[in-house]
Amino acid sequence: MAKDIDIRGKNNVLPDRFVTDIRSIIEQGRQQAYAAVGQAAIATFWNVGRRIVEEEQNGESRAAYGTRLIPMLADRLKVEYGDGYGKRNLAYYRQFYLMFSDLEILHTRVQNLTWSHIRRILSVTNEQAREWYFTAAADEMWSVRELDRNISTQYFERRLAAQLPANVEDLPRSAERDPKEYIKNPVVAEFMGFRRDSKYSETELEQSLIDNLEKFILELGRGFAFVERQQHIVTDTADFFIDLVFYNYKMKRFVIFELKTHRLTHQDIGQLDMYVRMYDDLVKGEDDQPTIGVLLCTDTDNTIARYSVLHDSEQLFAAKYMTYMPTEEELRREIEQQKQFFLEQHKGNIDNDA
Repeated sequence: MAKDIDIRGKNNVLPDRFVTDIRSIIEQGRQQAYAAVGQAAIATFWNVGRRIVEEEQNGESRAAYGTRLIPMLADRLKVEYGDGYGKRNLAYYRQFYLMFSDLEILHTRVQNLTWSHIRRILSVTNEQAREWYFTAAADEMWSVRELDRNISTQYFERRLAAQLPANVEDLPRSAERDPKEYIKNPVVAEFMGFRRDSKYSETELEQSLIDNLEKFILELGRGFAFVERQQHIVTDTADFFIDLVFYNYKMKRFVIFELKTHRLTHQDIGQLDMYVRMYDDLVKGEDDQPTIGVLLCTDTDNTIARYSVLHDSEQLFAAKYMTYMPTEEELRREIEQQKQFFLEQHKGNIDNDA
């Protein structure tokens, strides 16, 4: 009589690699199923919105009919389909269609996005920003929580590229390697745990950023990867230590950060300039773009922007960091102040371009 073959191995234990492979297959299948369901739901909501708008436009008394249409439709649909087709959601579907009326174009942008993503983006009133959030959230696969924080902290407006007085139509298609597309000012770093009136050293500031590295990278934005802290650079005559070094694979360049617990000074900029030049000479590879230096400080200074080596430099940037979550109005004022700082830094170039 033939004996049963034990497929589990000598120790009656399934191989870990086998179990891992099966789990991967299941998870991949689930993700594909969720994605398919999500895409179908988004298309359904878009079509519902389209049909509502069409009916509004075809009504004999357009204004009065349009006002009553959604409440009447919700009363009929909720009974059969639940709260997903209540008055509030139907209004979202209508808004969705009005803001993104080309379904073919929409399909190319909603990869990796759920209806929760789209609903949050619909709250953005600036059309240009709304388009940018759609693209960035899909490309970077932001979670809904990440998207919410980026919108709440006015990510789009804080990008230096968004501050330039250029044709706004060109901004979403900014060059992939342009640092102004990636450097934000101010930097919102409430995740470090400091209060508004906290006292801390540069070492404590650096350690807090390292302790919250994942959140810091999310705040920095697209393409940043951590390289090293206190990177040791040796020259013929001295040793130097750079606070934080990142590589941005979209810009294809190193980005070094110097941390200060005081207002920007010309000495700080001089030190950063030296580090950037050293890094280009001693570390940067032939295929890398020129190194970018970012000095994070408690406040910037327009005079230094105008008269220091920061002026007209394409490799040096200074940004204010905020250790607390500002209100919407506070952040709006800060963005406007940092815009003026940036314009002072590049005033000559901007005047010539104009």
